[in-house]
Amino acid sequence: MTSRRPPIVTRLLRTLGPGLLTGAADDDPSGIATYSQSGAQFGYALCWTMFLTTPFMVAVQIVSARIGSVTGRGLAANLGAVLPRFVIYGVIAVFVLANLFNIAADIAAMGEAVRLLVGGPAAVYALLLCIACVAAQILIPYRPYARYMKLLTLVLFAYVATAFSVHIPWDHVLVSTFLPHLSWDRNYIQMLVAVLGTTISPYLFFWQASLEVEERRLTEGRKEAPLRDGKSVLNRFEPIVADTWIGMVFSNIVGFFIIVATAATLNAHGVTNIGTAADAAEALRPLAGPLAFLLFSLGIVGTGLLAIPALAGSAAYAVGEVVGWRSSLGLRLQRARGFYLLIGGATLIGALGAASPINPITMLVWSAVFNGIVAVPLMAGMMIVVTNRSIMGKFAASPTLAIFGWLATLLMAIVVAAFFLTSATG
Repeated sequence: MTSRRPPIVTRLLRTLGPGLLTGAADDDPSGIATYSQSGAQFGYALCWTMFLTTPFMVAVQIVSARIGSVTGRGLAANLGAVLPRFVIYGVIAVFVLANLFNIAADIAAMGEAVRLLVGGPAAVYALLLCIACVAAQILIPYRPYARYMKLLTLVLFAYVATAFSVHIPWDHVLVSTFLPHLSWDRNYIQMLVAVLGTTISPYLFFWQASLEVEERRLTEGRKEAPLRDGKSVLNRFEPIVADTWIGMVFSNIVGFFIIVATAATLNAHGVTNIGTAADAAEALRPLAGPLAFLLFSLGIVGTGLLAIPALAGSAAYAVGEVVGWRSSLGLRLQRARGFYLLIGGATLIGALGAASPINPITMLVWSAVFNGIVAVPLMAGMMIVVTNRSIMGKFAASPTLAIFGWLATLLMAIVVAAFFLTSATG
């Protein structure tokens, strides 16, 4: 009697892992707000950015995944081997601040989205969603937790469906995508910086590296010892590369359709200013109909449930590794109290920020500033680690990966310089 093969969806979900989760987490409510504002303010003019950033985004995420998979340690622990201690402390401090602002903005957007759907107090919904995120990370073992999160990524198709539920002038979209018109207008440059900064974000580096360590611990039972056996490492590299490509391409396709949908509705009707992702959903209701509004709103909640664990978890991994605490979602609460305290604390502080009178856009701006500050030294440190044979052995980055990784670092440096230049001249 032959055994039946599992369904194709089951096989695909088994193959996909940290790359898919990381890519999905990139389309958080803050990212949705950025893409929505891009579409509302500039129409289809920035659609091309989703294709430009893809190879660089993939390269950086493969670098972080490779570091975690080969060394069996997270990103912060590896950076400590090549960067001075004071630089590591500074980078992690700014990184955590950026995550806190991002968590606050995401939680606020989720609460507002639920309020738009069912009415009632947004602050209460935000608090309940915050508690649910923390409880899930603490109480659910890593393997089923990762499985549930992978299924949750399906919510991102809501944004693809939103675009196809309204009329799209695809001829204009294709021209703007493949024949972009660049502008040196200050607002255009700042939005370009925001889109690129949202797409290539530091918390994704820490998150994917740490998830690769978790996957390795589950599949091979080892964590801290570097992998030196060629077969075991190469067997992991192939699915890691495929998983990362699928996750990042999926993320950018979703971002592309958010820009297209909001350009075809909001920009086409003269709505050019969006405060939050929830504002975008509310603005869509009279212009695109109840279906588009429903899909967009549900997507905000679903992506928030994906992103908040990534934001809080990446901060906890980074701090835990720097101070030497046990840091793993695969450990029970009793064995990693400090790590889970960091996750709960980061999420709670974010919830308090969401309930504060600080404007969500202000939090997003500061998050972008902090991410910009930390991204360049962080990416440079990652490239030093992944090309260092004393750390990576014979599995140091290939010339192609190294070139794309350093180009991504240069691109991010230019983005940061442009951000500060346009801010100073504004």
